[in-house]
Amino acid sequence: MVKIEIEHTGGLHSEAVHTQSGTALQTDAPLDNGGRGESFSPTDLVAAALGTCMTTTMDLYAKRNGLNIDGAKAVVVKQMTSKPVRRIGRLEVVVTVPLPANHPQRAALEKVALNCPVQKSLNPDIEIPVTFSWGDDL
Repeated sequence: MVKIEIEHTGGLHSEAVHTQSGTALQTDAPLDNGGRGESFSPTDLVAAALGTCMTTTMDLYAKRNGLNIDGAKAVVVKQMTSKPVRRIGRLEVVVTVPLPANHPQRAALEKVALNCPVQKSLNPDIEIPVTFSWGDDL
């Protein structure tokens, strides 16, 4: 179990504290929804969670199988929609893996990324196209 304590600090800002580590982060409403865009918005955190979940699950698999994927990257582009209500409409992900495209563990690494817990927790109405770029493509 993980406990996160959140305090609304005013001006569309909140602070969340990860109680186990004491790490804090701040949020702000996005510019297009009345905020100042001074920090991650709550929906930006969803996009960040997806990308970091993908790279983390890939790294867990890599470590169990004697691989090193240090330097792997994920770029997530979030697009909001207002239909039928304001929500995340699309999270486009590009994952860059510093291994050759013909690596024997390629399919397994891609599979664990596509099945990360955040991906599996998101509403199925959100479009989530994922592209993998391997070392040969860099």
